[in-house]
Amino acid sequence: MAFLNENYLKLQAGYLFPEIGRRVRQFCEENPEAAKRLIRCGIGDVTEPLPRAAIDAMKAAVEELGDRATFRGYGPEQGYEFLREKIAQHDYRDRGIDVADDEIFVSDGSKCDCGYILDILGAQNRVAITDPVYPVYVDTNVMAGHTGTARANGGYEGIVYLPCTAENNFVPEPPQAHVDLVYLCFPNNPTGAVATREQLSGWVEYARAHDALLLFDAAYEAYISEAEIPHSIFEVPGAEECAVEFRSFSKTGGFTGVRCGFTVMRKQTLGKTEEGKKLPLHPLWHRRWSTKANSVSYPVQRGAEALYSTEGGAQVSRLVEHYMQNARILSEGARAGGLAVYGGRNAPYIWVKTPENLGSWQMFDRMLRELNVVVTPGSGFGSKGEGYFRISAFNSRENAEEVARRLATLS
Repeated sequence: MAFLNENYLKLQAGYLFPEIGRRVRQFCEENPEAAKRLIRCGIGDVTEPLPRAAIDAMKAAVEELGDRATFRGYGPEQGYEFLREKIAQHDYRDRGIDVADDEIFVSDGSKCDCGYILDILGAQNRVAITDPVYPVYVDTNVMAGHTGTARANGGYEGIVYLPCTAENNFVPEPPQAHVDLVYLCFPNNPTGAVATREQLSGWVEYARAHDALLLFDAAYEAYISEAEIPHSIFEVPGAEECAVEFRSFSKTGGFTGVRCGFTVMRKQTLGKTEEGKKLPLHPLWHRRWSTKANSVSYPVQRGAEALYSTEGGAQVSRLVEHYMQNARILSEGARAGGLAVYGGRNAPYIWVKTPENLGSWQMFDRMLRELNVVVTPGSGFGSKGEGYFRISAFNSRENAEEVARRLATLS
């Protein structure tokens, strides 16, 4: 009998979203009439159709595969050059950031890459993670054996938690102590907070002073509307030496079901051996992809490429505006209900303080029973998320307006 990876046994009972699903299913079975009114604002999945430019490009790519003259088999494990060039040019070089095409690695999404990156990093790294936080950062480190056992508050021994509170606008300062690896996500999931250039510069200074590596999740950068807020960690001088950036087409092109994202791995970014020798991470990441993956299908990469066309760019902008208008509507509804609201300005998430000192799961149950609305309990994102809940703006306009009306009745 094969031995288990016992690190999986350290994971808390049930990933956040499966637990939400279980409670919702039970509610619907017990309340079939109320279930007809149910509106889901929990999981951050998109709802609107794919941009037409992406659809047309994928159709054309499938037709190519049906012709011997244009058929393609295995593609480059790191992604096709046509897409890597578009990403590097449009998202970076056009914005004054000198990213090379071969520093782009195409994948099936930033969620996956946030876990895959641990393949090339040592288990001895001291890891710092914001609290509250996207659960994947924590759970993948647990699975890889980089933590101790779970504590009573849901945290894990061996992880340095960086509190994100209303007092610091949900943007933590670097720790006083040394850490080797830091996960940052801005615009933030779940709080919707953004980091200023000055705040990100502080993190780059910390990383360079401590020989630390910043893992920067920028999956929601397209939702930034304030001109002074950086879209990339690489807008900060020196970040190319100490940061890796993850991005996704899920929340821009609606690719949650199609699957495509990318990692930016700069050639200047270094790690170190046990003996203290500094080596670039780029060759290791390249080898990881060459050995373990075959990138993303050709039609999907053509679809992603089309998002950078004039038509595709305009269609993406309309999708972003749709969801951000939903965020404004939902924020106004929550405020009308007497709730303290954060986020929702540069991100498609609204972070809401629970009323009357209710716990996060208590508020989840109340919203489910009284308003027939599914939200995400803040405690599922970490101990500092207790007393909050997240509302996702990924929905139809009709649903967003209806949820706002229901939220306003809470007062």
